[in-house]
Amino acid sequence: MNNNQKALLRRKIGDIGVYAVLLAFSALVLIPVLWMVSTAFKSNAETMTVPPVWIPKHIDFNSFKRLWIAYPFATFFKNSIIVVLASMIICVFCSCLAGYGVTRFKFRGRNSLMAFVLITQMFPSVMLLVPFYSVINSLGLINTHMGLILVYISFTTPFCTWMMMGFFKSLPLDLDEAATIDGCNAWQTFYKVILPLTLPGIASTSLYSFITSWNEYMFAFILTNSAEMRTISVGIAELNGFQQILWNDMMAASLIASVPLIVLFVCLQKYFVSGLTSGAVKT
Repeated sequence: MNNNQKALLRRKIGDIGVYAVLLAFSALVLIPVLWMVSTAFKSNAETMTVPPVWIPKHIDFNSFKRLWIAYPFATFFKNSIIVVLASMIICVFCSCLAGYGVTRFKFRGRNSLMAFVLITQMFPSVMLLVPFYSVINSLGLINTHMGLILVYISFTTPFCTWMMMGFFKSLPLDLDEAATIDGCNAWQTFYKVILPLTLPGIASTSLYSFITSWNEYMFAFILTNSAEMRTISVGIAELNGFQQILWNDMMAASLIASVPLIVLFVCLQKYFVSGLTSGAVKT
């Protein structure tokens, strides 16, 4: 065996090793998802069968029917849509303005401001639970949509601002100067010239804000105290009964809750990846 054949053999062995590692990690991710889908279509008896059954013998849709009849699942879903969409729109609007202002205007304390915004992301959420509760309670917004919206905006806006800064920095200042020469003021330059060029950034920050708010559990549980205001993440957890746990109902609810995230991520996947990369590299 000559040197070229040995090098080719080593390359093939290396490729096999890489694919084996990727396959193992893929299995770690996909097996729980496949188990969730399988359990959602099982009957109560088949769910508790030992040994477990991966593929249900009879497709059962009763779990999905019970969600809308026996549980206030529609209310949970509506609350999440209201809170998440409102917080996403406000977050994207504020992050676009902040990112444009920081990259286009020079003012005292600009670097300190962005450093402060970044530092706010360093604290774990549980440390902020009591301060947030005190503020929201003093405003009389406990058990309201607005209380959750304010909390979610505070979580997502700092990182979204840094992502948008990366996009705005990638655009040359010559565009602003050309727009000024054509008679545009700062606001017209922003929304007529610069903003349309950052649509991938807007898409990626929107997706990040939506995913973060949709999956949040702790603050939604603490800041709401009635079923009429629970979000979908809290609602799924409350499907646990005192006497029994209907795993098929919980998996059906989890499957439905995953659909908006899957659809958004599939549609905006390339924008999300490019947005994260740009926001991380541009300084």
